[in-house]
Amino acid sequence: MDDDGRYRDSRSDFIRGAKDIAKVTKKQVGKKVGRGVDKMTDEYTKRSYKRFEEEDDDDDYASVPSGGDGGYYRNDSRANDDEAHSDSTEGHDEDDEIYEGEYQGIPKGDSKGGMDGLTSAQAQAQFRDLSAYEGERRKDQEELAEQYETILQECGHGKFQWTLYFVLGLALMADGVEIFVVGFVLPSAEKDMCLSEPNKGMLGLIVYLGMMVGAFVWGGLADRIGRRQTLLISLSINSVFAFFSSFVQGYVSFLFCRLASGVGIGGSIPIVFSYYSEFLAQEKRGEHLSWLCMFWMIGGIYASAMAWAIIPHYGWSFQMGSAYQFHSWRVFVLVCAFPSVAAISALTTMPESPRFYLENGKHDEAWMILKQVHDTNMRAKGYPERVFSVTTIKTVKQMDELVDMGDSTAWHEKWRMKLSMLFHQVWSNFQAVFSPEYRRTTYMMMAVWFSMSFSYYGLTVWFPDMIKYLQKQEYSSRTKVFVKEKVEHVTFNFTLENQVHRQGEYFNDKFMNLKMKSMVFEDSLFEECYFEDITSSNTFFKNCTFIATLFYNTDLFKYRLVNCKLVNSTFLHNKEGCLLSDVSDDNNAYMVYFVSFLGTLAVLPGNIVSALLMDKIGRLRMLAGSSVISCISCFFLSFGNSESAMIALLCLFGGISIASWNALDVLTVELYPSDKRTTAFGFLNALCKLAAVLGISIFTSFVGITKAVPILFASGALAAGSFLALKLPETRGQVLQ
Repeated sequence: MDDDGRYRDSRSDFIRGAKDIAKVTKKQVGKKVGRGVDKMTDEYTKRSYKRFEEEDDDDDYASVPSGGDGGYYRNDSRANDDEAHSDSTEGHDEDDEIYEGEYQGIPKGDSKGGMDGLTSAQAQAQFRDLSAYEGERRKDQEELAEQYETILQECGHGKFQWTLYFVLGLALMADGVEIFVVGFVLPSAEKDMCLSEPNKGMLGLIVYLGMMVGAFVWGGLADRIGRRQTLLISLSINSVFAFFSSFVQGYVSFLFCRLASGVGIGGSIPIVFSYYSEFLAQEKRGEHLSWLCMFWMIGGIYASAMAWAIIPHYGWSFQMGSAYQFHSWRVFVLVCAFPSVAAISALTTMPESPRFYLENGKHDEAWMILKQVHDTNMRAKGYPERVFSVTTIKTVKQMDELVDMGDSTAWHEKWRMKLSMLFHQVWSNFQAVFSPEYRRTTYMMMAVWFSMSFSYYGLTVWFPDMIKYLQKQEYSSRTKVFVKEKVEHVTFNFTLENQVHRQGEYFNDKFMNLKMKSMVFEDSLFEECYFEDITSSNTFFKNCTFIATLFYNTDLFKYRLVNCKLVNSTFLHNKEGCLLSDVSDDNNAYMVYFVSFLGTLAVLPGNIVSALLMDKIGRLRMLAGSSVISCISCFFLSFGNSESAMIALLCLFGGISIASWNALDVLTVELYPSDKRTTAFGFLNALCKLAAVLGISIFTSFVGITKAVPILFASGALAAGSFLALKLPETRGQVLQ
């Protein structure tokens, strides 16, 4: 009985071994036959495509090399895909049905993907060495870059790119608006929220901090989940919190909403430029990315015009008791969310970047989008009969990072694992930006971005503060001084402004229904006086004595009475409000909007020049040349001794420096490969916002003290940036990595 059992076991083992040998043999034969068929197909394709080239005589229609590259343009990648297919399906029975996901290396739902059940020898055969994998991936990326450029040439530049230009322009416009919103609403918001000087400073910087976080986060995510999807999420966050910020009443809640709004819009710049560049052929890329920069200028003009038209109209407001107030500046905040909402609506009609799909192994989705680009442009040019000739596009080899969590795993655990894996992927991609291959480029770009941002944002905020300082100086020069005046039985019912009264005596006088602006009473006596319905700003009583005086419905709070003596004096029904140290009036507000409008409009000539010359003189010459001229213009700041001179210098500096920013944006897009592009751009843009915060904090601290320090800081940073820019590689005329 035991002999029979052993015989059956040996026979079963022999049969299984024979089957395994047969399967391996069959598989190897199938591979050789498949390669032979693919080779024959390549030769046929090569001849067919060459004939197509000879028949095509239109310049706009892309030509494909007829040499060795022509074969891979259509079908060499197909052979590679077949080999990858064979590798990914190795270990499966030939009799089993190969389902669609298996082509991408995705295990079946009931399979045990991973290393379970495999010996160490089988595991080594299944997974190649990491360095070999990286080498294959890099080779695939190089081949894809060349082929992708050829495909874009065939698709042409036309209606599709211009449509995407305006859609992404709205997103860039929303970023430009975000920069100006807080600065425009501060003079009005400080009245509603009783903002102190530190609170106003924090509110001005919080937007940059939010944009810094947003640029890093959304830039990293865009390389993993897609440009379009990430941009939609970031713009949605910006729109929602911008909407809420127009209704919240408290300072803390408003601060949080503007922070979250800044985080949302922070992803706009790195994603928009990367997204658009992946639809542009090399001869169009520099010019049209520079044209796209104009929407940032349009955003600033839009914000200035809306502030000018809305905020001074105090009648556009309502309130529900004393707890809820909705003034005109809140209407302005609401209107500033419109570009972001419009960008979301328009972006839903546009496809994902096909380059992103190809980098992530999604061939069919990328092919469909490129066909859409081709057909849209050809129909618009009057060639609807032209057919998209590309049949196969190179895709980059993917690493299988799937984890089988099983059906019994709780939903929150699945989400936790997915988010953990996504974070790991984003962080690994960020670390790759500092790999030996890109380390020098990244450090150089960090220095250029930091120096440019430090000087640009520092000066652009320092200019308006200097203008305000000069306005205050001019206002103070017109102050009227009254000494030892005696006033009895007089009723004051008109505005008192910009006066100083010293050692005056006021007996039985009435101050009724009036405004006091920048009024100072020093060492004065008020006896049996009556103050009613007084509204004041920057008004103080110093070392004064009040005898038998009544204050009714005034905002002359006790902290406006400095070292004063009160004898039998009474305060009744004090107004609720804040101590406003600055003079805020309509003329001053209009001046702020007008200066911002001019400063933003002044960049138009620089935008046009940079767009026309970007592809002619190169990115590095544009960047370094504009930085040097901006550095020289900084020395003219010493001549800015008047309001009009400072406005002119602001326009000059903005118009020159914008060319540097355009060149820097184009250079950043072209220096990094597609799978790291938005990660690197987002990190550098986050560093830009950090430099902006430092520049603003340092430069504004010298307002009214000295001009020498801001001039030296700005010129030194720009000179260093222009020198380092020349050490970077030129990317003009190169395919998108």
